[in-house]
Amino acid sequence: MPAFTIWRHPKPRGAQGRCIGGRTDLPVDARKAKRLAHRIRAHARRHRLPREVVTSPLQRAAAVGRWLKRWGFHWHVDTALAEMDFGAWDGRAWADVPPAAFERWMADFNGFGFDGGESLQTLMARAAAWQPPCALAVGHGGWITARRWCLERKGQAPSPDAWPAAPAYGRATSSAPSAA
Repeated sequence: MPAFTIWRHPKPRGAQGRCIGGRTDLPVDARKAKRLAHRIRAHARRHRLPREVVTSPLQRAAAVGRWLKRWGFHWHVDTALAEMDFGAWDGRAWADVPPAAFERWMADFNGFGFDGGESLQTLMARAAAWQPPCALAVGHGGWITARRWCLERKGQAPSPDAWPAAPAYGRATSSAPSAA
């Protein structure tokens, strides 16, 4: 499969100051979802791509897929595109995470499982192994960042100070498929 483009979903409602991962399914404003769907549709036309998109099942990405489906796109949902599972932290205010728990994460940045969730190492393996079924996708900031890390820094273990910021909401990132 050639390169694909993945967009980060629109900014969800109620995310401010919270740890939002794969367990917290927040909605997005319908106008923002439609606006991003318009941009994806224009990208597909400009690059003469098939009218096909894959999204995470979470509302903040799937809302864009629903718009594209209304406009004749084939829409696929793939759980492998879901955001990182932050376990017991998912949905909590960052201010409510005890400093000692946060320090445990920083001490084991790659292996920490967020008290029943998914480690960064597991997310990176999931993102690296994913094979795009089409050229257009809508996903999540953590997943996109993990995928980029795996492709651009093969074999390097990330550290808290080297981990890049997630792409902006609604931003496109182009990527080649993994050779996993």
